[in-house]
Amino acid sequence: MRAPLYSERSAQLFGPEAIDDPHPLYARLRARSGLSRVADTGVHLVATWDLIDEVLGRDADFSANLTGVLMRDESGQPTIFELPSNPASRVIATADDPRHAVHRSIAQPRLAARQAAKLEEPIRRWVREALEAWLAAGGGDFVPVAELVPARVVARVLGLPPADVPRFRRWAMMGGDILAGDIDRAGLVSLAVETRAMTEYLGTHLDAARERPRGDADAPLLHALAGAVDEARIGRDEAVGIASIMFGAGGESTAALIGSLVRGLAERPAVAEQLRRGPQRIPRFVEEVARLEPPFKFHYRAVRHACRLGGFELDRGDRLMLLWASANRDATRIEHPDEMRLDRVHPKNHLSFGRGGHFCIGAPTARLEARVVCEEFLSRAGHLALSEASPPVYARSIFVRRLERLEVVAGAAR
Repeated sequence: MRAPLYSERSAQLFGPEAIDDPHPLYARLRARSGLSRVADTGVHLVATWDLIDEVLGRDADFSANLTGVLMRDESGQPTIFELPSNPASRVIATADDPRHAVHRSIAQPRLAARQAAKLEEPIRRWVREALEAWLAAGGGDFVPVAELVPARVVARVLGLPPADVPRFRRWAMMGGDILAGDIDRAGLVSLAVETRAMTEYLGTHLDAARERPRGDADAPLLHALAGAVDEARIGRDEAVGIASIMFGAGGESTAALIGSLVRGLAERPAVAEQLRRGPQRIPRFVEEVARLEPPFKFHYRAVRHACRLGGFELDRGDRLMLLWASANRDATRIEHPDEMRLDRVHPKNHLSFGRGGHFCIGAPTARLEARVVCEEFLSRAGHLALSEASPPVYARSIFVRRLERLEVVAGAAR
């Protein structure tokens, strides 16, 4: 038996209502079977916690390789954009074991909680500098601040020149463009050009790191990758691919989390005041923001061979979209799932950073950045509210939940 069709109007998935607020759509998907086909694309939306958890435990059936992405065609209907088979592009999140384990063993030590903690002082300084100018102007669009801080962190983690941060901001925000589902031919050409420039830039700095080897624990990630290339653990293209992932995973996703966090504060003055009085609750607030609005709404899995999921048949070559954002509001797993609660017994019980072997290695750094932004924002900003004249605008993407404009009226705390 095949999974039920998602909708007779599958184009709704790409529509402005689903982009601005996808949660009613996800609720309808969960209320059905939890698994829904998107037209005849071979893509299946996986909406419930239990089914996603099952997929994550069946590596023999489902591959993390990104083989194609769901898009809408010129008529607005869903179609598949097939991606070329390129082993060098299968790194970290899109790699399977045993290569995934190798990549992770190289990158994770540079992003572990102990290493991330060393970034707190510079992150706090960068946040204060950005907030000072923003508050002096009475607030305004917070997105440039939300994007700048992660870009500076990416520069520090990789070991790239701070002066190049303006370039990082552009590259970091294009990380999810190929997955957005709404990119035309001109956009694809532009993305290809920028991706080529980014990989050439990273390749140059990787080669420079190979000429000046460092093996200490505090060495930037590019040096760890350079050492792994010289030891023949990975190829040069793989190393550049891992570094490229950092722009999207470390830049765009964290910028999205920070933007959602500030919007949450502006929309919930009572919560903001509660956090000012009890800043020890801020980590719980960060987790609730991440749960309610995951930076990445889903990730793909490719079906390795004919099998079944949730009682429904899948064919080899089908794709699954694991809807983290839907599972995070699954009432069978989360009590009062649509509410922001700072008293949850298990505040990290969500899928926003993935789960299992592909759990996000940058989670400690993202949580640190979000916490510091929240602490500094609340200590320095007094009254704050969303602008009535300029509502928030989200990136037109089915993949990333990132604000492109967030106008906030704010004043310095007295």
